[in-house]
Amino acid sequence: MGGAGALLITLSAITPAASVFIVGSDVIARAGTGAFICFAAAAAISLLVAFVYAELASAFPVTGAEYSILGSVLGPSWGFMALGLNLVGAGLGQALTARGLALYLAVIVPGASSLPIALVAVIVASGLAVLNIRANAKVTGAFLALELIALAVMAALGFFHPHQSLTRIVLHPMMLAAGVLKPASWRVIGLATASAIFAYNGYGNAVSLGEELHHARSRIATVVIVSLLIAVVVEFAPVIAVLIGVKDPRAIFAAAAPMPAFIASAAGPAIAKAISLGVALAIFNALIAGALINARQLYATGRDRVWPGPISRAIERTHPRFRSPWVATAITGAVSAAACFLRLDTLIVLTANGVVVLYFGVCLAAIVGRLRGSTAMGAYRMPLFPLTPILALIALCGVLWADLQDLAVGLPSLAASLVVMLLFAGYYRFWLRSRAGWALRGPDGDLAARG
Repeated sequence: MGGAGALLITLSAITPAASVFIVGSDVIARAGTGAFICFAAAAAISLLVAFVYAELASAFPVTGAEYSILGSVLGPSWGFMALGLNLVGAGLGQALTARGLALYLAVIVPGASSLPIALVAVIVASGLAVLNIRANAKVTGAFLALELIALAVMAALGFFHPHQSLTRIVLHPMMLAAGVLKPASWRVIGLATASAIFAYNGYGNAVSLGEELHHARSRIATVVIVSLLIAVVVEFAPVIAVLIGVKDPRAIFAAAAPMPAFIASAAGPAIAKAISLGVALAIFNALIAGALINARQLYATGRDRVWPGPISRAIERTHPRFRSPWVATAITGAVSAAACFLRLDTLIVLTANGVVVLYFGVCLAAIVGRLRGSTAMGAYRMPLFPLTPILALIALCGVLWADLQDLAVGLPSLAASLVVMLLFAGYYRFWLRSRAGWALRGPDGDLAARG
């Protein structure tokens, strides 16, 4: 496929509408009008990390993504830690997304049972993911158009009927505490910024599509950076619109879901239901994009002979007509369906911070790769090296510190990520390394690292 197809799938994986309605609601509920600072800071951090991803993706445009990149640049143990975060996070993340879809459909169809909806959504999305990659680009592109329309309507509701001063929002952020509006503390803004980063997450998924992208080395960096820039614009604008368009900040900030509450107050229940339907379609679109990306990462492990022989050979099979990794797609779909039975709070804890740890790893890989020359084959070079990855690392340290202060989700999530990383690194060092056959492989042969 061309760059436009890869861009559509990557944007669908970011899921701007779901990010605004789910993550945006969480950030506004915690930080109030401080959400402006949170989303602005998250955009700056994400841009730094996107430059890093763009350089690494240009050097290693392979399906294995962070597993292949970190394994080639930093060593196999690092690659397997990234693999663990991706594989575990893939199934759990899809389940969490599907449960979110069920919550939004419940707004439209009251009384609908969430678990059957989530299971059906995962199964249908996995089935669509088996289709040819160009067909999937068209499908996700159509859903993405509806998603952007919903966000545009939401932005118009706030910008055309302002009730708050943008200057006051930026300079004097207010939050709700014990039913009273008071200045938002920097600690709260820092914790909420950690959540806002996840709203933009997904631009790095372009790496997994590199083997199906024409002229990937010269194009993939553009896909990574442009997808983030579009996400920032289409997500940040509705957030600003809500902050300046809210008539009663106390009522909206206190709502269980501030974004739908704002729409209902500004446009009425009919428009709220229509936009909720748009968000539900956006979430389903994200499930398709996630199934595409997750299956390709699992496929890479079969090609690399990560698992015992028969299992690896099965995982690397492709569909005779669509040329898609259909066995890997079926496996990831089955795991995601099984994960739907977990409690929602458990899914949140297990998936919340894996992406921050991966960001940390790719920033280290960018520095080491440039110094050792192992990324020299790439067509793109990030600006201001080594300042860009160093600033990103400093910012990520701040995010990790904020997560450590969050005893409900942040700290348990980091602990879960550490356990997964140690298990997969141990699998490589104490089992796979002593056996012949494993190697990091791209479409054109072996990469740098071998067992």
